[in-house]
Amino acid sequence: MTGAVPAVRGGAVVLALGGLAHTLWHGVHEPGHALAFGVLITVGELARWGALPGEREPAPLGAAGALAYALLGRSGGQPTTHGVLQVIAVLVAAQLVAAVPHVARGSGPTADQLARRIVTVSFAAVCFQPLYNSGRTADWFGDGPFFALFLLVLLGLTALCDAVLGALLLRSGALPHGVRSRGDTSIPYGPLLRDELRALLGIGSAVCATGAVMALGVAVAGLWALPVLCVPLLLAQVSFRRFVAVRTTYRQTIASLARSTEIAGYTPHGHARRVAVLCTAVGRELGLSGAELTVLEYAALMHDIGQLSLVDPVPDGATAPLPAAEQRRIALLGGAVVRQTGVDSEIAVVVERQADPYREQPLPARIVRAVNAYDDLCGEGLSSPLGALERLRLGTAHDYQPEVVESLAKVLARGGLTPVPPG
Repeated sequence: MTGAVPAVRGGAVVLALGGLAHTLWHGVHEPGHALAFGVLITVGELARWGALPGEREPAPLGAAGALAYALLGRSGGQPTTHGVLQVIAVLVAAQLVAAVPHVARGSGPTADQLARRIVTVSFAAVCFQPLYNSGRTADWFGDGPFFALFLLVLLGLTALCDAVLGALLLRSGALPHGVRSRGDTSIPYGPLLRDELRALLGIGSAVCATGAVMALGVAVAGLWALPVLCVPLLLAQVSFRRFVAVRTTYRQTIASLARSTEIAGYTPHGHARRVAVLCTAVGRELGLSGAELTVLEYAALMHDIGQLSLVDPVPDGATAPLPAAEQRRIALLGGAVVRQTGVDSEIAVVVERQADPYREQPLPARIVRAVNAYDDLCGEGLSSPLGALERLRLGTAHDYQPEVVESLAKVLARGGLTPVPPG
C-alpha cells in the first residue's frame, strides 16, 4: 500500500510532463476551446481561496470544468480534436496559473491534491477521447439515451477512481495528532475509502453531473453554454463555504468548552483531546459514518465537563477508578451541562450515558467510556498501556464492549503499541 502512493505521484508527474511536452511540440488544437476551459478551471481553482477545513472538494467548479473538457467530443455540432494529452496540458497549465496567488498567500492545494486531480481527469479522458474520436461511441451508442448512459457509467468509474486515490493519498498523511505520548495512530485504508465513497453521494455526484451537463451543453450550443452552466455550481460553492465556516466555528466553540475542565484544573492537560482523537480512530475502525464520527468526536471532547459541577475535584481527573454510581452521577451532570450549551442533543446523550453498562449504551457512548478509561489508567501512572488494555478486557463482561476494546487495541497497535493477546 505504501508503494502505491509514490506510484500515483510519479504517474501524475509523468502525465503532466507528457501532456505539456506533446502540446508544446504539436501546438494547441482549437485554441479557443482550450482557453475557455482553461479559464474555467483556473477560476474554479481560484475559488478555493480561503478554503476551510472539512471541505471534501474545495474547487468543485474547477473539477467539473476539467471533467467537461475530458468528456468533450463535439462543440456546436462540430467534432473536436484536442485529445487526451491536450486535456492534461490545459488542466496542468490552469492549475499552475491558479496556484500562483495561493502560493503568494502562503496556502493552497497540496501536491497530493494536484496529483489526484491530474490522475482522475486523465482516467476520464483516456476512457472517452480515443473511443469518441475513433467513432466507436457513435457506432455503439449513437447520440441518444444510450450515449447518456455511457457517460453516466464512465462518470461512475471516474468517481470510483477518485475515491480510491483520495483514500490512498489521505492515508499516506493520516496520522492524527494529540496522542504522541501514546504513540502515533494511523488510520486504516478501509474506513477512509468508505468515507470517500459516502462523499460521492454529495459533492462528488454534483461535480460529475455538472461536468457531464457542461460537455453535453457545449456539444449542442457551443462555448456559450459554459457561463450559463457554471454559475449554479459557483453559487453552490459559495453557500457550502458559508456552511463549513459555521460548522468550523461550532467545533471551535465545543473545543473551547472542553478545555474549561483543564483550565480549571479538574482534568490533566490534553486529556480531552487525546480521548477525542482515539475515539475517532476507534469509530473509524468500527465503520461509523462521517456524521456519526462528528458526534463521537464532540462528545469525547466534552465527556468530562460534568466535573465542573463537583465541589470536590476527582483526584487527577480520572473517573475510571471511581465507583459506578459516582461515574454515572458525573456523566449525568455532564449531560445536563451539554444540554445547556445548546449543542446537538445526540452529543448530550452520549455524554450522559457514558457510564452506563455497555449493553444499555449507544455505540458512541461505549467508545467514549472505553477510551476514557484507557487514558485515565495510563495518564497518571495507574497502569501501563498494556496493563490498561488488559484491565479493559477484564471488564468486558459488564463495563466495556469487547469489540470496542479490541478495536482500541488494533488502533494502538498500529501506533507502535503491541497489546497483550486476548485471553
